[in-house]
Amino acid sequence: MTASRDIPGVIAPPPLIYIGFLLLGWAIFRFVATPEVVGPEAAGWLGLGFGLETQTRRIVSLPLIIGGLLLDGAAAGYFRRLGTAVEPWKPSTVLATDGLYRFSRNPIYLGFAITYAGLALAMDSVLVLLLLIPCLLVVDRLVIAREERYLSAKFGAEYDAYRARVRRWL
Repeated sequence: MTASRDIPGVIAPPPLIYIGFLLLGWAIFRFVATPEVVGPEAAGWLGLGFGLETQTRRIVSLPLIIGGLLLDGAAAGYFRRLGTAVEPWKPSTVLATDGLYRFSRNPIYLGFAITYAGLALAMDSVLVLLLLIPCLLVVDRLVIAREERYLSAKFGAEYDAYRARVRRWL
């Protein structure tokens, strides 16, 4: 970290990463997973749904979507109350270690993942849900790892002690 670049240098805004994977899955599910494009067997697998009735999917997906958004809002609100930026392209001024941050170092990204899972379920697409795995790998390696290096350099032993006692995700 240099004085002129007081930011973690994440690859992209994290919400865009989640949205990008969600849209990729939706596009494959909608336009590519057809027998004409990939053949009947692959189309069956790519177009695989959860096998749940629409009402059941709604009952399960809605709490996931709302819960993930509430988690995001609570975690972001805590950042704002502390007076530090939520956006990873702005400098961090305070280390968040209380509230939801006592249980997870990344409750916002966890909230995004829960919301994503709810949307995949609502879309009735196993493929979209499976794409959450590479999405989380991208977020973990190209966002969180960079943020952690930045916070360690900026806050030193205080951040290192926090990282030692609080898990990354749960």
